[in-house]
This record gives sequence, C-alpha cells and structure tokens, in this order.
Amino acid sequence: MSTRMVLDGAEISRALTRISHEIIEANKGVRDLYLVGIPTRGSMLARRIAENISRIEGVDVPVGSLDVTMYRDDLAHHPTRTPHPTEIPGSVDGVTVVLVDDVLYSGRTVRAALDALGDHGRPKAVRLAALIDRGHRELPIRADYIGKNLPSSRDERISVKLVEHDGEDSVTISADSSGADSSGAEETA
Repeated sequence: MSTRMVLDGAEISRALTRISHEIIEANKGVRDLYLVGIPTRGSMLARRIAENISRIEGVDVPVGSLDVTMYRDDLAHHPTRTPHPTEIPGSVDGVTVVLVDDVLYSGRTVRAALDALGDHGRPKAVRLAALIDRGHRELPIRADYIGKNLPSSRDERISVKLVEHDGEDSVTISADSSGADSSGAEETA
C-alpha cells in the first residue's frame, strides 16, 4: 500500500491559521462565538484554532467538545467506539457555534453533531470547519471553512495525525481495499 503525504506539520499549522482568520472575519470578531470539536481530533483542532484566535484577537474564545457517538445513524453497521465526554462551554442559545472536525466525508458525522448540539440549546448559527474535505457527501452538508480540499476515491484512506494524540502532525492518503475512511486510528463517515 503506497502512502503519500498530503500535509505536513507546517502546512497543517498554516491551514489552521487561515481558518482562524476566516472565522474571525465571517463572525465580524469573536463576540458570541463558541468552537466545538468533534472528538477525537476535531476537539484538538478546535483548541488549536481557539489558541490562534486568542493570539490574533487577544480574547479567549470558549472551546468545547461534542461527542456524537450515540447520535450516529450507522450504529448497526459500525462498531461503537467508546464515547468521549461532551463539554459545552456554556449555553449555546443565541451564539454562533463553529463545529470542528478533521475529515469531512459523507456528512453523517456532522448530521449527528447537529442532532447532539440541538440537545444543548438553539444556537444563532452553526458553521462547520474541517481540516480536510474529501468529498463523497451522502447528505447536503458542506464546510464553511476548509483547510484542504482533497478529492479522493472511496478506496483511499485519509489519515490525520496530530501531535497531541499521535506524536506527529500529518495528513496522508493511501489505498485501502476496505473502502473505509479513517482519521488516525478512528473510522469516521
């Protein structure tokens, strides 16, 4: 199986800096803004974006984590992973929530995140940031902020590694005969 590097650590950092600036611009600042990551790597990326925004704006943006495991519509087809804790930084009522994930693929994880977020209140708006958009949507969902568009075939595997979890920052693509998409060691759809 051949593996090709798509983004190295410096390129991931630049993509997240660009996404941070785009979020600030689209939101006209950081007032009433929450960043909420989808575990595991989406939560790590949300924290990095929050750190970037803090450096740029001089204001800390609330950051949280939203586990979507029990909201997925494919539990019968995929083994359930261990749920992660959901940590929402406060009421989401009336704020703009930026959901952050590592790889956007079918859109089913984001649909589950929207359902889970709805149990925590009614945001003014929900936006989506993804480090990688690989296409193959099964639902009408698109990212507002994208680190890299990476057209791929269904028989390729996208692997996102982050230093906080994997000891390195990288995004690679490789052939995968099973057709499963992966971000790091976790399957996502």
